[in-house]
Amino acid sequence: MGIQIDSIRIAGFRGIADLETNLSGVTVLLGPNNSGKTSVLKALHLALGDYARLLSQEDFRIEPGDKPADEILVDFRIVSVDDEGQRQSRFDDDWTVEFGDTIQSEAGGLQFVALRTRSATSKVREGFQTDHYSLDRWPDYGEWRTAKLKERRQRRRLESIPYISIEAQRDIHQDLRERSSFVGRVLSGIEYDEADVKEIEERIKLVNEKAVTGSEELQRLKDELENLNESSLGSDYVEITPFPKKIRDLAKHFSLHAGSESDGSFSMEYHGMGTRSWASMLTLKAFTGLVGEKRQQDSKPFFPVIAVEEPEAHLHPNAQRALYRQLADTDGQVLMSTHSPYLAATAETKQLRHMQRSQEQGVIVSTVGIASGTEDYRRLNREVIHSRGEILFCKALVLAEGETEEQALPDLFAKYFGYQPFAVGVNVVGVGGCGARYRPFLTFARDVGLPVFVFSDGEAATVRNLTRVWEQVFEDSRDLAQYATILDGASFESYLVSAGYTEVVEEAICRAEDDDSFVEDWIERTHGQTGPRKKTDELCPQCNQHIYESQPYDYKKTGGYEEALVDILKKGKTRYAPALAERLTELERDALPPKIIEFFEILKAGTVE
Repeated sequence: MGIQIDSIRIAGFRGIADLETNLSGVTVLLGPNNSGKTSVLKALHLALGDYARLLSQEDFRIEPGDKPADEILVDFRIVSVDDEGQRQSRFDDDWTVEFGDTIQSEAGGLQFVALRTRSATSKVREGFQTDHYSLDRWPDYGEWRTAKLKERRQRRRLESIPYISIEAQRDIHQDLRERSSFVGRVLSGIEYDEADVKEIEERIKLVNEKAVTGSEELQRLKDELENLNESSLGSDYVEITPFPKKIRDLAKHFSLHAGSESDGSFSMEYHGMGTRSWASMLTLKAFTGLVGEKRQQDSKPFFPVIAVEEPEAHLHPNAQRALYRQLADTDGQVLMSTHSPYLAATAETKQLRHMQRSQEQGVIVSTVGIASGTEDYRRLNREVIHSRGEILFCKALVLAEGETEEQALPDLFAKYFGYQPFAVGVNVVGVGGCGARYRPFLTFARDVGLPVFVFSDGEAATVRNLTRVWEQVFEDSRDLAQYATILDGASFESYLVSAGYTEVVEEAICRAEDDDSFVEDWIERTHGQTGPRKKTDELCPQCNQHIYESQPYDYKKTGGYEEALVDILKKGKTRYAPALAERLTELERDALPPKIIEFFEILKAGTVE
């Protein structure tokens, strides 16, 4: 049985006005740039580590009116958990001794430890004063800053719960030169018993002698340097040691090599940044393992809180997944901030925390609320997180029903606004169908508070299914009409033709086929052939259902040419969608299809400044 920080609250720190989030054994913070991921990690560093010595005025949030916050508050709660991360009623004996009288109990008997960190401008000296307290209770979030709590100042940091931070910029080759790095701290702690030291140093001496006598160059160098005994320095003995002479100097000469058994290994300085970054993080496991063993030998508990910024840096997708597994298996509690959809897809959905910034509320953090084991949960993982992981980092989501719209909308967006949608964090996703196919994307958007917009075909069944799913997901919280453009009773292809863009559609088809007469030739080949079965007005006398009959294609009738264009597009969406998107973007901005302009105005009002 162990412990876990299960909740953290932050106020007045950097861009965070007032925030609460729950934490799991492994927590993955994700979201767009500047959404507050690093701020959460640094706030925890302030509470558990030594960030107080680095605190600056820039760490205090700028409140409305351009006034800095008076103080920074960071509260967190520690609870007892079993090996599966499930909360237990009582701390085990080791942690009971460690926490002492800071342990409190809820009404139902569940034990917890609540700790507070407060930083403010010092009244007695230059700089800032940071104090740590234990709290007598864990109030509801709505009153955590105003509730009357008994605060008892803590005189010492929690040595049993160290905060270990791994920055985004890391390099094992550079770490070897720094005593404060994880590998440097491991090397500085090297210890041997006296007998081993004597034996190893004797062997090193023999190796050094062999290296010098076996090299004409080193022997010549030694002979010349022995002339120092003729100088006023009084040296009468010179020793050349290619290898460290004393055990205490091992760390100064320590090096790492990596490679393969077949090709051999070479020094880390000649490896790429991916290997060097990965190796730097893995030294963390060696360091925490050694510290944990020493604490155990002293019969003291040990629970490191490890914060890793962008563990995916310099790594290819498969390496990112492997590194996540290695970090997740580290003893203690792990928090990661990431921009990698591959790493996010490797994590469990319940470990994800989505972050974004709001003008009204500052930094907002959300969890995905679908209960695990449900079909909606499986679809969310399968169709969103594992297949469309890039939307985990967007600021707004556009859902389009078909492939043509998915390919055309980003280019048309750039034409209308003058910049690509990704430049402002807008992602366009084709859901590949109507109704239920929208559900996992809408559910995700609801859970994380993400603006979501829909550009939909207008067939009756499509609109009916979309409306039903939207109302099931959002209930009364969002009105579909404010977030969607629905074509008038038609598919996107049919709409373009009926809205007067026949020439644009024809040119796109011929351009894709590299054949200016393709449409006419296609009509000649297809006219009169038997078409698909369609519903007639005639009812079956037995079952009273509409009878379906196949009718020959008739492209010679009035409107037949336009009908042929629509049929060509529908039969070759994959082929024609890029060409159609390209041709539409060649139009003047004001000449874009009216429904496209209508949709972009809805999007502009909701997200795009």
